[in-house]
Amino acid sequence: MAKPGFRIYTKVNRPPKELVEQFIGLPVANIGDNMGRITCLDTGIKALNKVKMVGTAITVKAPAGDNLMFHKAMELAQPGDIIVVDGEGSMSHALCGEIMMRYAMSKGILGFVVDGCTRDLEAIWEMDFGVYARGVQPKGPYKNGPGEINSVISVGGQVVRPGDIICCDMDGIVVIQPQDAQAMLDKARKHNEMEAEKFAKIAAGTMKKTWMDKALEEESCEIIDDCAI
Repeated sequence: MAKPGFRIYTKVNRPPKELVEQFIGLPVANIGDNMGRITCLDTGIKALNKVKMVGTAITVKAPAGDNLMFHKAMELAQPGDIIVVDGEGSMSHALCGEIMMRYAMSKGILGFVVDGCTRDLEAIWEMDFGVYARGVQPKGPYKNGPGEINSVISVGGQVVRPGDIICCDMDGIVVIQPQDAQAMLDKARKHNEMEAEKFAKIAAGTMKKTWMDKALEEESCEIIDDCAI
């Protein structure tokens, strides 16, 4: 019998580990700039420590304030995975805390991205485990369900599919579909090279913003060689 809203998909089409790991060290901003600047999670979901991470999404859709499926997802996850939770953006209850994080670390899970709340913030500061969430709330969760694992979810304004590549740093989070990954990797690397060239020109005092005057001219900006008042 079909049970939409209360089901678990046990298999994930993960991209090759070697491909995923090549995104390590690339700034989220540079990747996002090469993806139309519309593929990053909204700024409400923030880093709660300084741990950057790149991994494969295991998705969870959870009712507001309930983490039954979150717990089950940790059992299905593999080393190198990131658990991404659609918690409906609810701020009413924490969906995870230090115990779950330490357990996930023991399994090689890289971190959590939660469109909702976590707790145990002081412990999170000290952990080598990525935690990105919408907020912090001391009240604990319920464990009744329903929910789904490894279905398509919406987190921070973005669609996240199981197997998507998730890149996280202090600026935020970008979502990459595996079929786009190689092209985005090449573009992000070129973007990094372009930035390095600009940094060198700035240091040398040779940086020129010719694009700026061109844009002003193309838009017919009025330039008046006088005071406004």
